[in-house]
Amino acid sequence: MTSETQDFFIGRQPILDRHQHLYAYELLFRSGQQNRAVISDDLAATATVLSHVFSEMGLEAALGPYLGFVNLDSKMLMSDVLEILPRDKFVLEVLETVDLTPEILERCRTLKESGFKLAIDDFVSLDEKNRPLLDIVDIVKVDILGMDQSTLVKVTESLRPWRITLLAEKVDSEQQAQQCKALGFDLFQGYYFAKPAIIAGKKLSQSEISLIRLLGMIMGDSETAEMESIFKQEPGLSLNLLRLTNSAATGVRQKITSLRHAITVLGRSQLQRWLQLLLYTLPTSSSPIPSALLQLAATRGRLMELLAGTMRRKSRDMEDHAFMIGIMSLMPALLNVPLEEIIKPLPLSPDVRDALENHNGLLGRMLLLVEELEKSDPVSCYELIKQLPGLSIESVNSSLTQAMTWANSIGRESP
Repeated sequence: MTSETQDFFIGRQPILDRHQHLYAYELLFRSGQQNRAVISDDLAATATVLSHVFSEMGLEAALGPYLGFVNLDSKMLMSDVLEILPRDKFVLEVLETVDLTPEILERCRTLKESGFKLAIDDFVSLDEKNRPLLDIVDIVKVDILGMDQSTLVKVTESLRPWRITLLAEKVDSEQQAQQCKALGFDLFQGYYFAKPAIIAGKKLSQSEISLIRLLGMIMGDSETAEMESIFKQEPGLSLNLLRLTNSAATGVRQKITSLRHAITVLGRSQLQRWLQLLLYTLPTSSSPIPSALLQLAATRGRLMELLAGTMRRKSRDMEDHAFMIGIMSLMPALLNVPLEEIIKPLPLSPDVRDALENHNGLLGRMLLLVEELEKSDPVSCYELIKQLPGLSIESVNSSLTQAMTWANSIGRESP
């Protein structure tokens, strides 16, 4: 592998539709030692990175059923490197810094005619220079960061004459998402959906209480018959558990037909993992977007597990703890209750509690790394890796693509 591919982090940011379901991911490439995009003026280096990411690391597979958005400068737009990207899988974003010369506009038309979807990135105002591109692109990404409501309305109205899809990017809150939705935006980008909206005095539903109780029981090595009795009181839990444990993500060839069968086939440690994920599939969950949170939580959990395995081989306990921390770190956003209330009844080890509550210890630093990867903050990621023995940019990227692929297979029937 060349030095160019060893110096970048891959990242992805979710893009949701009006129903708050996952629609796509924007794929990001950032240098680990300099705060700049790897997609830079060096076309040869960029080509090497893209070739490695999409052919060797299998990031296309890691996207699952979702589209991938990629940023392109003028040199990348004019290059043949784009031929490695499947046309039905990727949306090409024209950066706001691109000089829209006649050659660039003609190239954009050619790319669209060949089957690519095109988008304008970081749109903030309509002017004469970007009008010709609006006749070509399919999507306009409006950068709402710092925009007040009147400016956002003005920008939205200026785009009405074109038949384009509006995407609000840098959405920081559910309130912003609702405002943009009312203005006619169809797509939304950001991690606003993963921010806890703690509701004072909120009570967990019976299914949520039952599932947290089940987690405590399996951690405490309770009898199988005791856990089965709880599942019998919650038929919806049983159905969702069977759907999850029969997905391709388990790697189990035979179909699992009952809780007792799941314990026999998977073992208690693996079953505990599926019970943790099961919270994200509850139809009564307070979160309006369990599918997006499920993807993010599953990716976090699996990535934490893989990183733990890289750092400390043959440490099954650490891998199990790392997976649990990744999954549980998003439960406040899912349930709208404080983390301490969720974990209070669970027999968690002190290092797991400290990592979740304070980001302390080795596991806490791993959680910080995973969160910074989601933010695509390369400098912070690079500094954290130096504190985690045995990790490198290359191993983190490899683990991340494996984690994304695994998360995308959850809920799909195993072959």
